[in-house]
Amino acid sequence: MNASDLNAVTSSTSTSPKNSRPLARVLTEVFAPWVIVLMLPLAVAWRATHAPIPTVLWGLLVALTSSIIPMGVIVWGARTKRWEGHHVRNREGRLIPFLTLIVSSLGGVAALIIASAPWPLIALDISMLVTLVVGGLITIFWKISMHTAVAGGTVIILAATYSPALWVTAVVVAAVGWSRVVLNDHTSAQVTAGAVIGAAVGGGLYAVLVTQT
Repeated sequence: MNASDLNAVTSSTSTSPKNSRPLARVLTEVFAPWVIVLMLPLAVAWRATHAPIPTVLWGLLVALTSSIIPMGVIVWGARTKRWEGHHVRNREGRLIPFLTLIVSSLGGVAALIIASAPWPLIALDISMLVTLVVGGLITIFWKISMHTAVAGGTVIILAATYSPALWVTAVVVAAVGWSRVVLNDHTSAQVTAGAVIGAAVGGGLYAVLVTQT
């Protein structure tokens, strides 16, 4: 983390009450991007197929290429001290994780297309991939929150897939953003920007693509 990133984060949250940190830690881990990306493809696959086995198979394919494989690389890098922790707290350390995610996700999209997956699964993977690219480009200059980007996109995707009533899950985005600020990992501006970009780019693109059937 460079001096400007560190100063921005610490000036925003250095006075956070210590008794808030345990809850913030739980929210950060439970709603981490890799966890959401494990579960979201299953939700979309179920809506697309209404069959248990195809749901699991298609969902796991997306989860494998967009969550499990990249997270394996991230954990490896954290353990070998190539970057700060499995959430890659230092902005400079995010290049390899982002590139890994993008390459792995591209492979996932290709596999879905080749295997003639249901269009909503392909639309989901494309939307997540584009969000990664946008988030990665921004991260070159500014440490945007991918926690809130993924959570924000998920709200739109669930609402578009199932029901507008699921807009209520936006409260989770707010909670995740709060947790990232309390833990001194992001500023309020960074989590807000992440949520907006995730919703507009990831969620918005999915909502458009999924109608093209």
